[in-house]
Amino acid sequence: MRKRGLQLLSLEQTMTITAIKMCRWIAMFAVCILVSGWLAAQTDATKNTSGTKPSAQTAADPNAGGTAALAHNDTYVIGIDDVLAINVWKEPDVSRTVPVRSDGKISLPLAGEVQASGETPLQLEKLLATKLQSFISEPEVTVIVSEVKSQKFNILGMVSKPGSYPLTNSATVLDAIALAGGFRDFAKQKSIYILRQNPDGGQSRLPFNYKDVIKGKNSAQNIKLQPRDTIVVP
Repeated sequence: MRKRGLQLLSLEQTMTITAIKMCRWIAMFAVCILVSGWLAAQTDATKNTSGTKPSAQTAADPNAGGTAALAHNDTYVIGIDDVLAINVWKEPDVSRTVPVRSDGKISLPLAGEVQASGETPLQLEKLLATKLQSFISEPEVTVIVSEVKSQKFNILGMVSKPGSYPLTNSATVLDAIALAGGFRDFAKQKSIYILRQNPDGGQSRLPFNYKDVIKGKNSAQNIKLQPRDTIVVP
């Protein structure tokens, strides 16, 4: 009886050890499956990312948050001193950020010297794509104005800091006076005027009475500035 009991105990221990080993193998097998699935998912995600064409906005905008025109813009006219972010898809050696020189041109590898001033971003995209066709199969070009420096206004006369200033989208005459540091002593605040270039080449003279405007009178005189406007403070 004692011998038989020992045999049963040994059999029970053997079965217990075997069960523990089986549990360990099952657990290891499950972990392997989970790890394999995770690695496969990561590989697929990487393939999708590398094979997806970047959006025009993110591809050519190295300085997010700056003053930038939208890609494929067909309204803004590029000017001298503007900074352009040019992206040629899948061609990092050609893509770069370039300023518009004083002669209105930019320089880009393979494309060479290209007239940029006077063109819209969309027009320049097409022009660059045409020039790159001899070197790149079906080039896709994105042009973004990353820094607007060509649009300026002038303020002259009896202000603290006369000069030329970059023009923002919503700048008014009051904004310009503030940027120039306000008036100097003896400024004729009721006799300010704005000189504006007309499309026909002529010039208009627009009055601005500072005293009235800050009192809420003749508020229409606080006009939105346009490129090349000159504010004169006698």
